[in-house]
Amino acid sequence: MLDPSLAPGLEVLLILTAVALLAGFLDAIAGGGGLLTLPVLFLAGIDPLAAIATNKFQAASATVSATTAFARRGMIEWRSGLPMALMAFIGGAAGALSISLVPYALLQACVPVLLILVAAWFAFTPKLQDQPRKARITVSLFCLAVAPVIGFYDGVFGPGVGSFFMLACVLLLGQQLMQAVCTSKLLNAACNLGALSVFALGGAIIWPLALAMAAAAVVGAQLGARCAVRFGPGLIRPLLVGVCCVMAVKLLSSAGNPLGEWLKSLFT
Repeated sequence: MLDPSLAPGLEVLLILTAVALLAGFLDAIAGGGGLLTLPVLFLAGIDPLAAIATNKFQAASATVSATTAFARRGMIEWRSGLPMALMAFIGGAAGALSISLVPYALLQACVPVLLILVAAWFAFTPKLQDQPRKARITVSLFCLAVAPVIGFYDGVFGPGVGSFFMLACVLLLGQQLMQAVCTSKLLNAACNLGALSVFALGGAIIWPLALAMAAAAVVGAQLGARCAVRFGPGLIRPLLVGVCCVMAVKLLSSAGNPLGEWLKSLFT
């Protein structure tokens, strides 16, 4: 196993920080930054557990940065958001603790399907940003039944968690798209921090690499948050649909994905 105290060479470090910058930008708007950073960490020869832990640190830095940017503009509803964030934090920590207990193949098969459904819903719901929607559940029920479940998924696996939070906020809480983006960043940051706390206590983070990537991710997240505020749903909606589709294709094409292997067998 790679010693987590050892950082990669300067050239690899520069490449990884550049990828983290782009990932932070995407995460602030539509999520999916881990689709870029985690495979690059694996390609750099980082031990899988150290790669996951290091990636979680930079992802948490990006989501906290984006949340801060939205909060400065008064776009975070703290009264309802903080209880949801607390439950998401607990879910993220529980997921990280249970990472070896959840069937990985099941997540590989189910998550791409869910991502495609999320993309289709956002793509084909007309005038999503302008529609006043009625909440289907209370904030209390969301805290108990939705935030910890999605947070748990983030601790175990992670791809698409920002998109899942965004859809839940729109569909279940009746939030408009820009409000859902802000809420989802807060909840995503919370579950990232919950999972990160477990990984940090386990000593798996490569700190020099994590800090460099986190600094780049913070810059990217600030830029992404500003673009989201400036361009609104006109940017968020197509980017969210695109990111969900790309994540689904990436997961289906990864080695060992049972659903991907089944689909390949149909056409060969």
